[in-house]
Amino acid sequence: MGQQDNNNYVTNSLFSLEGKTALVTGGSSGLGLIMAKGLLCNGVRVVIASRNQEKCDMALAELSEFGECWALAADVTDSEDRARLLQFVEEKLGGLSILINNAGANWGAKLEEYPDDGFAKVINTNLTAVFSLTRDAVPLLSKSATAEDPSRIINIGSMDGIHVPIVQRVPTFAYSSSKAALHHLTRSFAVELAARHITVNAIAPGFFESKMTDYVFEHYKKDIEDDCPLHRVGKPEEMVGIVTYLASRAGAYTNGTVIPVDGGTSISKGKRPWTK
Repeated sequence: MGQQDNNNYVTNSLFSLEGKTALVTGGSSGLGLIMAKGLLCNGVRVVIASRNQEKCDMALAELSEFGECWALAADVTDSEDRARLLQFVEEKLGGLSILINNAGANWGAKLEEYPDDGFAKVINTNLTAVFSLTRDAVPLLSKSATAEDPSRIINIGSMDGIHVPIVQRVPTFAYSSSKAALHHLTRSFAVELAARHITVNAIAPGFFESKMTDYVFEHYKKDIEDDCPLHRVGKPEEMVGIVTYLASRAGAYTNGTVIPVDGGTSISKGKRPWTK
């Protein structure tokens, strides 16, 4: 075995992201902000997008100390905003190595009260917009892709797309359905885009601190911890770790997967005393 082969096994080389470029949707808060920070800390030039200009500005002020970052207020469910966002990415980054489809929405209500427009909004944000943005971003991703170092699409699904969530007590029909569909869309894209040297994978997070989890953490955090085999919620660096793997040389041969990062919650019955 030659010295070059030995160097290929060195962690600093295997997991390096230096010189890559990324777009993170929903990047102004929560998991999106965490992932953007993780990429910047590892030498990636990053564009974040979010619908709210004020949140974009606040996130940019926080992120800029970690590396080269830009922010644009854009709604990924709007075709004109998507086009404007991708043009902005091309202007700032030249090409695109990593697309993280993280923007999402949720709606919780009892079955008899669950509105059609709420269901449609969640599906449109969590599934349709991901399809459309990914389709439109393929030329930029192809520009940066090689057989040895494919461009990467990382879709942020959810453990709720793997199991039926009950800990928050309020049904989230559209959210769970959209994430399950997103997981399958990930597989479809993986087959379609492999020939263009673009890999597509999904991460299915469990509970992490974010705006989306504020309410359930306030009311049910003990239940959430009991429901998890590790009896805790996720730490920010654990999302950064899986993103780094998928985006680096270490993950170049991983394609079409859905990776739970949930402490085992999606496969555990847990204590769940509230179901009795």
